[in-house]
Amino acid sequence: MKIPTVTIQQLLEAGVHLGHKTLRWNPKMKKYIFGKRDSIHIIDLTQTLELTNLALEKVYNTIINNGKILFISTKKQASESIASLAKNTGQYYVNYRWLGGMLTNWGTISNSIKKLQKINIDLTSENRGFTKKELLKMSVQRDKLQRSLGGISEMKKVPDLVFIIDTNYESLAIKESIKLGIPIIAILDTNSNPEGIDFPIPGNDDARRSIDLYCSLIQETIENAKKESPNLIQESTPDVDKLKKIKNLKDTEVIKKSIN
Repeated sequence: MKIPTVTIQQLLEAGVHLGHKTLRWNPKMKKYIFGKRDSIHIIDLTQTLELTNLALEKVYNTIINNGKILFISTKKQASESIASLAKNTGQYYVNYRWLGGMLTNWGTISNSIKKLQKINIDLTSENRGFTKKELLKMSVQRDKLQRSLGGISEMKKVPDLVFIIDTNYESLAIKESIKLGIPIIAILDTNSNPEGIDFPIPGNDDARRSIDLYCSLIQETIENAKKESPNLIQESTPDVDKLKKIKNLKDTEVIKKSIN
Protein backbone atom coordinates (compact mmCIF):
# COMPACT_ATOMS: atom_id res chain seq x y z
CA MET A 1 0.00 0.00 0.00
CA LYS A 2 1.45 3.34 -1.08
CA ILE A 3 0.06 6.31 0.77
CA PRO A 4 1.81 9.68 1.04
CA THR A 5 4.10 10.35 3.98
CA VAL A 6 2.66 13.07 6.20
CA THR A 7 4.60 14.83 8.95
CA ILE A 8 3.68 16.98 11.93
CA GLN A 9 5.75 19.78 10.38
CA GLN A 10 3.64 19.69 7.20
CA LEU A 11 0.47 19.93 9.25
CA LEU A 12 1.86 22.84 11.28
CA GLU A 13 2.98 24.77 8.21
CA ALA A 14 -0.48 24.36 6.67
CA GLY A 15 -2.16 25.64 9.83
CA VAL A 16 -4.06 22.41 10.38
CA HIS A 17 -3.65 22.80 14.17
CA LEU A 18 -5.55 26.10 14.33
CA GLY A 19 -9.13 25.64 15.47
CA HIS A 20 -11.85 28.19 16.16
CA LYS A 21 -12.18 30.59 19.05
CA THR A 22 -12.83 28.77 22.32
CA LEU A 23 -16.33 30.27 22.54
CA ARG A 24 -17.32 28.61 19.26
CA TRP A 25 -16.27 25.05 20.06
CA ASN A 26 -18.30 21.86 20.09
CA PRO A 27 -17.69 19.96 23.37
CA LYS A 28 -17.87 16.69 21.43
CA MET A 29 -14.50 17.63 19.90
CA LYS A 30 -12.81 17.84 23.30
CA LYS A 31 -10.81 14.63 22.86
CA TYR A 32 -9.15 16.05 19.73
CA ILE A 33 -8.11 19.36 21.31
CA PHE A 34 -4.54 19.78 22.54
CA GLY A 35 -5.02 23.09 24.35
CA LYS A 36 -5.65 26.75 23.64
CA ARG A 37 -3.66 29.85 22.72
CA ASP A 38 -4.95 33.41 22.59
CA SER A 39 -8.55 32.18 22.98
CA ILE A 40 -8.14 29.78 20.02
CA HIS A 41 -8.31 26.03 20.40
CA ILE A 42 -5.26 24.09 19.23
CA ILE A 43 -5.94 20.72 17.62
CA ASP A 44 -3.88 17.71 18.72
CA LEU A 45 -1.82 16.98 15.63
CA THR A 46 -0.59 13.64 16.91
CA GLN A 47 -4.15 12.42 16.54
CA THR A 48 -4.61 14.24 13.26
CA LEU A 49 -1.53 12.53 11.85
CA GLU A 50 -2.66 9.07 12.87
CA LEU A 51 -6.24 9.57 11.73
CA THR A 52 -5.13 11.07 8.41
CA ASN A 53 -3.15 7.92 7.68
CA LEU A 54 -6.20 5.76 8.47
CA ALA A 55 -8.36 7.88 6.18
CA LEU A 56 -5.80 7.66 3.36
CA GLU A 57 -5.73 3.88 3.77
CA LYS A 58 -9.51 3.86 3.33
CA VAL A 59 -9.21 6.00 0.19
CA TYR A 60 -6.51 3.70 -1.19
CA ASN A 61 -8.51 0.54 -0.53
CA THR A 62 -11.67 2.03 -2.01
CA ILE A 63 -9.94 2.92 -5.28
CA ILE A 64 -7.96 -0.29 -5.59
CA ASN A 65 -11.21 -2.23 -5.25
CA ASN A 66 -12.76 -0.24 -8.12
CA GLY A 67 -14.80 1.94 -5.79
CA LYS A 68 -15.80 5.56 -6.39
CA ILE A 69 -15.53 8.57 -4.09
CA LEU A 70 -17.86 11.55 -3.83
CA PHE A 71 -16.18 14.76 -2.64
CA ILE A 72 -18.50 17.23 -0.94
CA SER A 73 -17.97 20.82 0.15
CA THR A 74 -20.23 23.72 -0.70
CA LYS A 75 -18.28 26.29 1.31
CA LYS A 76 -16.47 28.94 -0.71
CA GLN A 77 -12.94 28.17 0.56
CA ALA A 78 -13.09 24.52 -0.52
CA SER A 79 -15.46 24.37 -3.49
CA GLU A 80 -12.85 24.88 -6.21
CA SER A 81 -10.32 22.59 -4.54
CA ILE A 82 -12.63 19.60 -4.26
CA ALA A 83 -13.89 20.09 -7.82
CA SER A 84 -10.30 20.05 -9.12
CA LEU A 85 -9.49 17.02 -6.98
CA ALA A 86 -12.45 15.08 -8.34
CA LYS A 87 -11.75 16.03 -11.97
CA ASN A 88 -8.05 15.19 -11.67
CA THR A 89 -8.76 11.75 -10.25
CA GLY A 90 -11.89 10.70 -12.14
CA GLN A 91 -14.18 10.90 -9.11
CA TYR A 92 -17.36 12.88 -8.39
CA TYR A 93 -18.11 16.08 -6.50
CA VAL A 94 -20.81 18.39 -5.17
CA ASN A 95 -19.58 21.94 -4.55
CA TYR A 96 -22.54 24.24 -5.17
CA ARG A 97 -25.58 23.09 -3.22
CA TRP A 98 -26.62 19.76 -1.75
CA LEU A 99 -30.04 18.84 -3.09
CA GLY A 100 -32.16 16.80 -0.71
CA GLY A 101 -32.21 13.17 -1.83
CA MET A 102 -28.99 13.30 -3.85
CA LEU A 103 -28.17 9.90 -2.37
CA THR A 104 -31.38 8.62 -0.78
CA ASN A 105 -33.58 9.52 -3.76
CA TRP A 106 -31.13 8.57 -6.49
CA GLY A 107 -33.89 7.69 -8.97
CA THR A 108 -35.19 11.27 -9.07
CA ILE A 109 -31.67 12.70 -9.20
CA SER A 110 -30.84 10.36 -12.09
CA ASN A 111 -33.81 11.72 -14.02
CA SER A 112 -32.55 15.27 -13.46
CA ILE A 113 -29.12 14.23 -14.74
CA LYS A 114 -30.72 12.73 -17.85
CA LYS A 115 -32.57 16.00 -18.34
CA LEU A 116 -29.27 17.90 -18.12
CA GLN A 117 -27.69 15.56 -20.68
CA LYS A 118 -30.64 15.97 -23.07
CA ILE A 119 -30.48 19.78 -22.82
CA ASN A 120 -26.75 19.65 -23.62
CA ILE A 121 -27.46 17.53 -26.70
CA ASP A 122 -30.24 19.86 -27.84
CA LEU A 123 -28.08 22.95 -27.42
CA THR A 124 -25.17 21.47 -29.38
CA SER A 125 -27.22 19.90 -32.16
CA GLU A 126 -26.83 21.51 -35.59
CA ASN A 127 -30.48 21.16 -36.59
CA ARG A 128 -31.94 22.32 -33.33
CA GLY A 129 -35.13 23.94 -34.62
CA PHE A 130 -35.61 26.02 -31.46
CA THR A 131 -36.46 29.71 -31.27
CA LYS A 132 -34.05 32.16 -29.63
CA LYS A 133 -36.38 32.41 -26.65
CA GLU A 134 -36.46 28.62 -26.26
CA LEU A 135 -32.67 28.41 -26.54
CA LEU A 136 -32.23 31.10 -23.90
CA LYS A 137 -34.60 29.31 -21.55
CA MET A 138 -32.79 26.03 -22.11
CA SER A 139 -29.41 27.66 -21.50
CA VAL A 140 -30.58 29.09 -18.16
CA GLN A 141 -32.00 25.71 -17.18
CA ARG A 142 -28.80 23.94 -18.19
CA ASP A 143 -26.61 26.31 -16.18
CA LYS A 144 -28.77 25.79 -13.10
CA LEU A 145 -28.64 22.00 -13.41
CA GLN A 146 -24.92 22.06 -14.22
CA ARG A 147 -24.07 23.93 -11.02
CA SER A 148 -25.90 21.41 -8.87
CA LEU A 149 -25.43 18.18 -10.81
CA GLY A 150 -22.43 18.70 -13.08
CA GLY A 151 -20.06 17.03 -10.65
CA ILE A 152 -22.15 13.84 -10.49
CA SER A 153 -23.40 13.77 -14.09
CA GLU A 154 -21.37 10.60 -14.80
CA MET A 155 -22.22 8.88 -11.51
CA LYS A 156 -24.17 5.68 -12.23
CA LYS A 157 -24.88 4.68 -8.62
CA VAL A 158 -24.34 5.88 -5.08
CA PRO A 159 -20.62 6.21 -4.19
CA ASP A 160 -18.58 3.78 -2.13
CA LEU A 161 -17.08 6.54 0.02
CA VAL A 162 -17.73 10.22 0.70
CA PHE A 163 -15.20 12.86 1.72
CA ILE A 164 -16.51 16.02 3.37
CA ILE A 165 -14.92 19.33 4.26
CA ASP A 166 -16.93 21.13 6.97
CA THR A 167 -19.59 18.89 8.46
CA ASN A 168 -21.58 21.92 9.66
CA TYR A 169 -22.27 22.88 6.04
CA GLU A 170 -22.98 19.33 4.89
CA SER A 171 -25.24 17.92 7.62
CA LEU A 172 -27.83 16.72 5.11
CA ALA A 173 -25.22 14.87 3.04
CA ILE A 174 -23.99 13.20 6.23
CA LYS A 175 -27.50 12.08 7.21
CA GLU A 176 -28.09 10.57 3.77
CA SER A 177 -24.72 8.80 3.78
CA ILE A 178 -25.35 7.34 7.22
CA LYS A 179 -28.81 6.16 6.17
CA LEU A 180 -27.33 4.29 3.20
CA GLY A 181 -24.33 2.97 5.13
CA ILE A 182 -21.78 4.86 3.01
CA PRO A 183 -18.49 5.37 4.91
CA ILE A 184 -17.63 9.00 5.62
CA ILE A 185 -14.25 10.72 5.82
CA ALA A 186 -14.56 14.25 7.14
CA ILE A 187 -12.35 17.15 8.20
CA LEU A 188 -13.48 18.13 11.69
CA ASP A 189 -12.72 21.58 13.06
CA THR A 190 -13.20 22.40 16.75
CA ASN A 191 -16.79 23.54 16.11
CA SER A 192 -17.77 20.30 14.33
CA ASN A 193 -19.84 17.34 15.44
CA PRO A 194 -17.85 14.08 15.05
CA GLU A 195 -20.87 11.81 15.53
CA GLY A 196 -21.53 9.50 12.61
CA ILE A 197 -18.15 10.13 10.97
CA ASP A 198 -16.36 6.84 10.28
CA PHE A 199 -12.95 8.37 9.52
CA PRO A 200 -12.57 11.70 11.31
CA ILE A 201 -9.62 13.99 10.56
CA PRO A 202 -9.36 16.72 13.22
CA GLY A 203 -8.12 19.85 11.49
CA ASN A 204 -8.66 23.38 10.26
CA ASP A 205 -11.47 23.35 7.67
CA ASP A 206 -11.28 27.05 6.74
CA ALA A 207 -7.69 27.84 5.72
CA ARG A 208 -6.87 27.36 2.04
CA ARG A 209 -3.44 25.93 2.86
CA SER A 210 -5.00 23.26 5.05
CA ILE A 211 -7.63 22.40 2.46
CA ASP A 212 -5.02 22.22 -0.30
CA LEU A 213 -2.92 19.86 1.82
CA TYR A 214 -5.84 17.47 2.42
CA CYS A 215 -6.69 17.47 -1.28
CA SER A 216 -3.12 16.90 -2.42
CA LEU A 217 -2.70 13.95 -0.05
CA ILE A 218 -5.90 12.34 -1.30
CA GLN A 219 -5.02 12.93 -4.94
CA GLU A 220 -1.62 11.32 -4.48
CA THR A 221 -3.23 8.36 -2.70
CA ILE A 222 -5.75 7.83 -5.51
CA GLU A 223 -3.05 8.07 -8.18
CA ASN A 224 -0.93 5.50 -6.33
CA ALA A 225 -3.87 3.13 -5.99
CA LYS A 226 -4.69 3.35 -9.69
CA LYS A 227 -1.21 2.12 -10.52
CA GLU A 228 -1.85 -1.11 -8.64
CA SER A 229 -3.94 -4.06 -9.77
CA PRO A 230 -7.33 -4.14 -8.01
CA ASN A 231 -6.93 -7.90 -7.59
CA LEU A 232 -3.76 -7.69 -5.53
CA ILE A 233 -5.08 -6.10 -2.36
CA GLN A 234 -8.17 -6.83 -0.33
CA GLU A 235 -9.67 -3.94 1.62
CA SER A 236 -8.57 -4.04 5.22
CA THR A 237 -10.41 -2.81 8.28
CA PRO A 238 -8.47 -0.17 10.22
CA ASP A 239 -7.36 -1.19 13.68
CA VAL A 240 -9.86 0.36 16.09
CA ASP A 241 -7.17 0.52 18.78
CA LYS A 242 -5.31 3.03 16.61
CA LEU A 243 -8.22 5.40 17.01
CA LYS A 244 -7.92 5.21 20.79
CA LYS A 245 -4.20 4.97 21.39
CA ILE A 246 -2.27 7.85 19.89
CA LYS A 247 1.26 7.65 21.24
CA ASN A 248 3.95 9.89 19.85
CA LEU A 249 5.79 11.92 22.46
CA LYS A 250 8.24 13.34 19.95
CA ASP A 251 5.45 14.83 17.84
CA THR A 252 3.75 16.15 20.97
CA GLU A 253 6.91 18.06 21.83
CA VAL A 254 6.90 19.62 18.36
CA ILE A 255 3.36 20.86 18.94
CA LYS A 256 4.23 22.27 22.36
CA LYS A 257 7.13 24.24 20.92
CA SER A 258 4.96 25.62 18.11
CA ILE A 259 2.24 27.04 20.40
CA ASN A 260 4.46 28.37 23.19
